[in-house]
Amino acid sequence: MVEVWWVWQVGVRVLERVFQLRQQGTSVKTEVVAGLTTFLTMSYIIFVQPAVLSGSMFGLDTGIDFGAVTTATCLAAALASAIMGLYARYPIAQAPGMGQNFFFVFSILPVAAATGHPEPWRAALGVIFVSGVLFLALSLFGLRERLIEAVSPSMKAALAAGIGVFIAFIGLQNGGLIVKDPATAVALNPAFTSPDLLIFFLGLGLSAVLYVRKVRGALLWAMATALVASLALHAALPALGSDLGAGSMLMTRFTPARELFATPPSILPTLLRMDILAALTVELLPLVLLVLFMDLFDTLGTLVAVSQSAGLMRDGKLPRIKRALLSDAVGTVGGACLGTSTVTSYIESVTGVEQGGRTGLVSVVVAILFLVALPFTPVIAMVGSYPPITAPALVIVGALMMRGITRVQWDDATEAIPAFLTFVCIPLTFSIADGLALGLIAYPVLKIAAGRHRELNRSQVVLAVVLAAYFLFLRANVG
Repeated sequence: MVEVWWVWQVGVRVLERVFQLRQQGTSVKTEVVAGLTTFLTMSYIIFVQPAVLSGSMFGLDTGIDFGAVTTATCLAAALASAIMGLYARYPIAQAPGMGQNFFFVFSILPVAAATGHPEPWRAALGVIFVSGVLFLALSLFGLRERLIEAVSPSMKAALAAGIGVFIAFIGLQNGGLIVKDPATAVALNPAFTSPDLLIFFLGLGLSAVLYVRKVRGALLWAMATALVASLALHAALPALGSDLGAGSMLMTRFTPARELFATPPSILPTLLRMDILAALTVELLPLVLLVLFMDLFDTLGTLVAVSQSAGLMRDGKLPRIKRALLSDAVGTVGGACLGTSTVTSYIESVTGVEQGGRTGLVSVVVAILFLVALPFTPVIAMVGSYPPITAPALVIVGALMMRGITRVQWDDATEAIPAFLTFVCIPLTFSIADGLALGLIAYPVLKIAAGRHRELNRSQVVLAVVLAAYFLFLRANVG
């Protein structure tokens, strides 16, 4: 016991010195609790990410191995969070981003497939890899400011909100509440007592209640409850002689796990399988640019929000911002090599800050917990097999992404119309890339039409011309 106590005390002192805990007014215990809190609030990505990239969430096959993505997701999150904690020393966790994963499936994959690539998912991983390398270069050479200036604050806010609506819409579809209709495209599912909708409503209601009550890991606990209810229904329906019916087709895909723990799935099916040359073709390069924009804005927005909450801003500026951006860029490059979509900073890190987290030790704790989650892959696969379990998390996350829509300058038509186009076209075209591109093209056109061309910078005009050419000459041929 004496030896254990001595080792613990030495470890605490090392951590205090490395992370300067006393100077930041925190302790090892506080940082560990904050790290656990952050992990619980963002751990839903472990279940959602493989279901999205593999296509199992949508009943399609993207060609990406579910198990490999599960392992890649945990490893990429652990790598990026550890770099953020040890190098940038921020209490900000990282993982494959919500929004970017849907962009991967619904924007990059279709274009890659239309170009005739035999394995579109490899080309898509190549797009993520190249965008990460460009992000790395921008961070190293200080060119990120020019790229940021190419998109107005209104457009940035509309992009986040549009992605939020898109994700929520997919969540409502996956939960079975919204169904296809030949007359109106979509309609409300009238089968409110079907097992699918019962599970979805349970998860959504519990997620919302726990979230407004500020319960740590609200989405995770709601998914766990929905999982237990799904197991009970799956066992009870055959015993009752009940027919699942047309309103409950999703329940037929539910596959209970035979074990709780297992050796983590091999990462070899996706490891270093990205096709970089395919990403450098004229058809996919515009998507590389759009991925870069999304990652940059997402990361900067999260850094500012979390740093403000933690009181880490100095004279309105972020110290060590270059290191933080480098952490994000390395995470994206590493994630693409492992076999997952863009890695970014998570706004859920604010929950850890609210628990007192102030240093990079929070991120290191999160990294360790992502590695600890790897043996639970049978449970992850079980959750991923039944979309109504994860669908409520998509709806809640989508709702939270709407918070920035108030930052659009609605009283200025040259700002409001492009922002609205972006916001509404993302879900209606089922493509984040198309929605963002349409807004970016409209922005300089309206500024020039209003005689306000002096408000534009060269980057905005060049970007609009490139995207317009993409639609006119490339997208028409590949879409």
